[in-house]
Amino acid sequence: MANQIDQETLLRDKRVLAEIDRHLWIESEKQGRDIGFEQAQKDWVKKFSRAWMTYHMPDTTLKNGKVKTARTAKSNTRTRKRRSAKSYLK
Repeated sequence: MANQIDQETLLRDKRVLAEIDRHLWIESEKQGRDIGFEQAQKDWVKKFSRAWMTYHMPDTTLKNGKVKTARTAKSNTRTRKRRSAKSYLK
């Protein structure tokens, strides 16, 4: 059974905050203005949290049910391929 995590707990993870900061910078550059951390956070959670959790926290789900990631028994962490940022968009 997968562990459950709420969105607030996810957003306390330093790795997630680093991703949101990166997203803030990229989106601010695209729009030519500072979009603000709060908007970047909402946008990142909506667009990228599922893929991020699937890769970095494969046995965890969000309590609200939006993200469900459970690794199958056949999966092996040592053979897992490193993914680039572009692969999150698939």
